[in-house]
Amino acid sequence: MRTIIGRIAVLVILAAVVARADDWPEIRGKGRLGVWNESGILEKFPESGLKVLWRTRIKGGFSGPSVVDGRVFVMDFTETQRPRGTERALALDERTGKILWTREWPVDYRGMSYPIGPRATPTVDGDRVYFAGADGKLFCLNAKTGDIIWQKDYAADYGADRAKWGWDWGFASAPLVDGNRLICLVGGQPDAKVVAFDKVTGKEIWRALSSETELGVAQPIVITAGGAQQLIIWYPGAVVSLDPVTGKRYWEQPYKVGASMTVPTPVQDGSLLFLTNFYNGPLMLTLDEKKPAATVLWKGNSDNEIQTDGLHSVISTPVLIGDYIYGLCSYGQFRCLRAKTGERIWESQAVTRERARWAQGLIVRHGDRLFINNDRGELIIVKPSPDGYQEISRTHLLAPTSPPGNRRELVHVNWSHPAYANRHIYARNDEEIICASLAADGS
Repeated sequence: MRTIIGRIAVLVILAAVVARADDWPEIRGKGRLGVWNESGILEKFPESGLKVLWRTRIKGGFSGPSVVDGRVFVMDFTETQRPRGTERALALDERTGKILWTREWPVDYRGMSYPIGPRATPTVDGDRVYFAGADGKLFCLNAKTGDIIWQKDYAADYGADRAKWGWDWGFASAPLVDGNRLICLVGGQPDAKVVAFDKVTGKEIWRALSSETELGVAQPIVITAGGAQQLIIWYPGAVVSLDPVTGKRYWEQPYKVGASMTVPTPVQDGSLLFLTNFYNGPLMLTLDEKKPAATVLWKGNSDNEIQTDGLHSVISTPVLIGDYIYGLCSYGQFRCLRAKTGERIWESQAVTRERARWAQGLIVRHGDRLFINNDRGELIIVKPSPDGYQEISRTHLLAPTSPPGNRRELVHVNWSHPAYANRHIYARNDEEIICASLAADGS
C-alpha cells in the first residue's frame, strides 16, 4: 500500500511539474526580466494558426496586459473632444474575456506625441493593482472590485511637466513594487524625478534626483549586484543606481540619449548591465562584485540611426545569453553581438521582414528559445545562436492598428507588450485584446 501511495505521490508531483503555470504580474513578467518559465508549451505553431480562446473589444492604447489570479488587467483610452478623453482601467476574466469591472478618469493629451492611449502596463501586487496613465494620474485599485484605494496626480501633486523638454511621449513608466514601496518615475518638484510611495497607503516614503533634466520613459528595475539591492533608474542623460529602501545614490554613469527615448529596459546578466537606445546606441557596464559601483566596459561609437555600429534599439529590449546579445536594431535588423566587446557577429532582416525606421519586435525568453512579437502582428519562435538566424516557427497573432509616424509596408504597427501566462498569450491592439493558447495540448 505504501508503495502504491508513493507512486501516486510521484505522479502527482510530475503532473504538477509538467503543467507548471505562472502569472504575469507586470511589464515583461515577474521581475521585469522578459523570461517565461512555464512548461507544457508547444514546439511549433499549428499550420492553421493559434487557437484563440476569446476576443474582447477595447479601445486605444499601448499599455500591455498583466495576468494574475484569474484576472487580466489592461488600460485603454476613448477620445471625447480631441485631444481630451477618458482613460479606463479594466479587469477581465482570464478564462472568458468577460469584463469584470472598469474604472474611468478624464485625461488631457494636449501636445502629446502618439495620443492614442496609455502606455504603462498595470502592475499587480496581491489584492492591489496599480495603473499609471499617460498624463500622470496614478491609481491604486482593489484588484477584485476596482475600488480606489488611493490615487496621485503627478502634475497636480508634484508639479510634473511632461512637456518641459519638448519631447512629450507622455508618462510611460510602469510603477515598480519593491517590498512595501511603490517606486514611480514622477518628474516632480523639488528633486522628485523618482518617488517611492507606501504601496498600501500612498504616503511618500522618499524622493530622489533632480527634475531639472528630462524624465524619459524608462522602466525602473531592481537588480542584485555588489552585495546589495540596487534600483536602476535610466533617464536621458545618465544611468543611476539608488538604494531602493532610502533613495540614496550609489553610483551614476553619464549616458546620452536623444529625444528622451529611454525605451528598452536595462538588462542584467551577472556582472553585466546592458542598455541601448535608438539614436546613441549601446552601453555595456560592468557591475562591481564587492560594492555598488559600475564602470564602462564598452559603448557604441555611432550617433547615427542608419550607420549603426552595435545595437540601436527603439522599443525592443535585447536578451543576454551566455557570451552573446540578441536584439533588434534601429531599422529592424535582428543582430547578434559579442557581449564582452560589442562586436557584431551577424544580422538578419527576417524578424521584421522590412528595413524600415523603428521596425521592431518584443522579445521574451523561454528556455532555449525566444518568442518575438514583431510589430506586423506576427508571433515568431527563434532559436538564438551565434551561428546565425534560426527561425523555428511563425504565425499571425493580431492586426497592427497603431500609426507608426513613418512610412510602413502595412501602414500600421503593434507596439504593445504581450503577457505570457498559464500557457497562453494575451495581446492587444487598439481594437481588441485576445487570449490564444500556446499549450502543447492546445488547451
